[in-house]
Amino acid sequence: MTKKEVDTFEKVQAQLEGLHNEISVLSKKSQNDALNNFKLKFVNQILVEANKLLGDKYKPFPDFEVFDNDDMPTNSDAAMMLTQYLSCFEKLRADNVYQDFGKWYWVIKGEKSKIKTVMPKKIKEK
Repeated sequence: MTKKEVDTFEKVQAQLEGLHNEISVLSKKSQNDALNNFKLKFVNQILVEANKLLGDKYKPFPDFEVFDNDDMPTNSDAAMMLTQYLSCFEKLRADNVYQDFGKWYWVIKGEKSKIKTVMPKKIKEK
């Protein structure tokens, strides 16, 4: 990853988490209700950015890019997909960080950096 990709990653991950939280609340109230066009527009914008970062290696499903505007997803559909994207984001991050004296940092262009991050949820085996 590059410094710019790390910056974009952190922004998109925060946006995914925010959308996931909001849509999960909606899903608990009325899981089969469709998202409205306003929300879908922003969900799809974030998914486009997420797909760029994840690439083929980390993308949750090879045949999914964004939700179809003509086939409006339900709240539960959107919550499920956002959960998948968040899990894949975590895998990408876990594969590109290292620990030094109890703190976690990003690996930039194959080299250890001093850009801090949080501990991965799942630590990869060495």
